[in-house]
Amino acid sequence: MSRTSQEIRLAARPQGRPDASTWQLATTEVAEPGPGEFLVQLQQISLDPAMRGWLNDVRSYLPPVQIGAVMRAFGAGTVIASQHDDFAVGDVVSGTFGVREYAISDGRGVSRLDLDVAPMSTWLGALGMPGMTAWFGLEDVGRAQPGDTVLVSAAAGAVGSTVAQLAKAKGCRVIGVAGGPDKVAWLRELGLDEVIDRREGDLLRQVRRAAPDGVDVYFDNVGGELLDAALANLAHGARIAICGAISTYNDETLAEGPRRYMALLVFRASMQGFVVMDYEDRYAEAIAGISELIRDGRLVATETILEGGVAAFPDALLGLFDGVNTGKLLLKV
Repeated sequence: MSRTSQEIRLAARPQGRPDASTWQLATTEVAEPGPGEFLVQLQQISLDPAMRGWLNDVRSYLPPVQIGAVMRAFGAGTVIASQHDDFAVGDVVSGTFGVREYAISDGRGVSRLDLDVAPMSTWLGALGMPGMTAWFGLEDVGRAQPGDTVLVSAAAGAVGSTVAQLAKAKGCRVIGVAGGPDKVAWLRELGLDEVIDRREGDLLRQVRRAAPDGVDVYFDNVGGELLDAALANLAHGARIAICGAISTYNDETLAEGPRRYMALLVFRASMQGFVVMDYEDRYAEAIAGISELIRDGRLVATETILEGGVAAFPDALLGLFDGVNTGKLLLKV
């Protein structure tokens, strides 16, 4: 039976915030899988801050999405046709399939999902890339220890909310930063020790009040002013894990670097960037640990799922920068 698939392609590189001119909505014929291939019908697409960086023609940890190419995206769906020995019709899988309704795959980079462990949305959130990022950023880069004071930016987002709960489970004192009273209240419900509303301003003083003895670990998702506030309030031997800088991703000029970097010298601290893909051979470790916390009720996996299908992707992506999500942001196909 002939099928068509809607897909989002990159039409032009954005200057600043992406808009309608950035994207092209196209419809294509869906091919049948050949030998060693299978066909996936996508059901959920992951929306991630890193997507904005993939649009820029600059040197990075992944090549940029090319003009005219389908937008790169992680997603999950069901195998509906297969000529692959390891993937059968009915398997639920995740992988980098792109922003489209159907995708052909040869199995590279694709994982089967056990829906008895968690729903599909959680496999794209706390048990997916955001969860892996949180786990290895906190454990390997932040080297968090029981009793540490851990400051987490974008703490109501996919990565941040997982980091905050992992740190609490480890026995740390956790300070979350989020925007607006609703998110602040939600983070308090999760059991964080202190929550800072970034919209109230003067972040340096807010961090100092919340962490009078200094910050041992700062997990940075936003960069900008909050990074400087963290640097100004470090404890001796502090560790800063640089995960992202969403506050600057749509800037049309290069953002200013941290002004208080000499605090790294004064407090004998370290600041290290990391990319979660470097830990791929250890994902099973993180999945096992996070799954156990979810089962025990010590970690709440939360997702915000937007409707509208592939055609809604351009607006859905902007929701990341407007803070529409609590926890992981997904688009239902």
